[in-house]
Amino acid sequence: MNTPLLLFIESNTTGTGRQFAQRARALGAEPVLLSADPGRYPYAAEDELRTVVVDTADGDALWAAVQRLAAGARVAGVLSSSEYYVATAAELAARLELPGPSADAVRACRDKSVQRRTLAEADVPVPWFSVAGEVAEAVAAAQWRGAPVVVKPVQGSGSLGVRLCRDPGEVADHAGELLAATVNERGLSTPARVLVEQYLTGPEFSVEVFGEHAVVTVAKHVGAPPVFVETGHDVPAVLPAPEAAALVDSAVHAVKALGLGWGAAHVELRLDGGVARVIEVNPRLAGGMIPELVRRARGVDLVGAQVRAGLGLPVDLTDTTGTVGAAAIRFLTAGTDAVLGDTDAAEATALAVPGVVAAALYRPPGTRVGPAEDFRGRLGHVIAVAAGPGEAARAADTARALGLATALEHAPMKEAMPV
Repeated sequence: MNTPLLLFIESNTTGTGRQFAQRARALGAEPVLLSADPGRYPYAAEDELRTVVVDTADGDALWAAVQRLAAGARVAGVLSSSEYYVATAAELAARLELPGPSADAVRACRDKSVQRRTLAEADVPVPWFSVAGEVAEAVAAAQWRGAPVVVKPVQGSGSLGVRLCRDPGEVADHAGELLAATVNERGLSTPARVLVEQYLTGPEFSVEVFGEHAVVTVAKHVGAPPVFVETGHDVPAVLPAPEAAALVDSAVHAVKALGLGWGAAHVELRLDGGVARVIEVNPRLAGGMIPELVRRARGVDLVGAQVRAGLGLPVDLTDTTGTVGAAAIRFLTAGTDAVLGDTDAAEATALAVPGVVAAALYRPPGTRVGPAEDFRGRLGHVIAVAAGPGEAARAADTARALGLATALEHAPMKEAMPV
């Protein structure tokens, strides 16, 4: 009998993309990656993943490629580990009468302006916000509400384009830059709209939801403004019971209000005076290695659950391993311009810290690096596990500091211009 196919429309460049394919194989399905440029994903060649080169932004070409695959084998599911292609995968699954979320709900969710309006109308707590299609509108919204404000694109991922603007001039500059962009970093067209929203200063969390069930609450670490680079996560978050309940209630309410409720959703929130305000709902698994932290700390395999759901198999989110503990990740980022030195030594130094189970540098020695503006500026990560969240966090913080101290060399001074 032919092996069923699980189609993946593009992939994450880091994180769980490889794990999706691995889980598919473990369940007896053959993963097939459809991509405009499979070379973006080194793991595809390393793992000998079957690939189909196709313009994934061209709906007709993509459907034709899927039909050719379906003519030779049974297609059992269609998924994507990339937020940019979740709606595309959902549309294809629906056309093939296979499991998946509502493509319309995913598409609406990915437009942050539509998402915000939907949540506000459903009485889900959100920051105040305004949608602007012109620089003057963005500046007027900031002046009406009062700076500082956060200005961000209505579509995006990984904190790309998210910036704290402290006065009308900064709002005008950043809104103008965002509105001038016609495509994103994947070359996909972007709406000419931005969000101007309330700057919340309370602690940030995420709630990982599967279906309509909250699996775990994660404490998030975010770098200093004006950018909002995620620098680490702790699983589980340690919170008083009322605040923990408020976060879960807001997250699940948001998922239901948006018409999701199939598979994974990553809900980001901030506590604002005891109110759990939803910053955004992402209709996908969390990035930032959060699924790996959940697996290590709670014994729940969210990647496996998503793959099982995509294949139409039963999903069990209970811990079957007896795992009771905590996990923490810290991302390595440069504070100043520098050059990566001995990355192998940096990884070894981090791994020598008790409790650290993984350490990775993403770039080769000699790479010039600088302060991170978004997730693409992260240089590597360390993961620690322990009996409690505090122990895991301390181990990860220590490993991060030691790894950075070993990996980074000061950038050479620029030569003086001749006079």
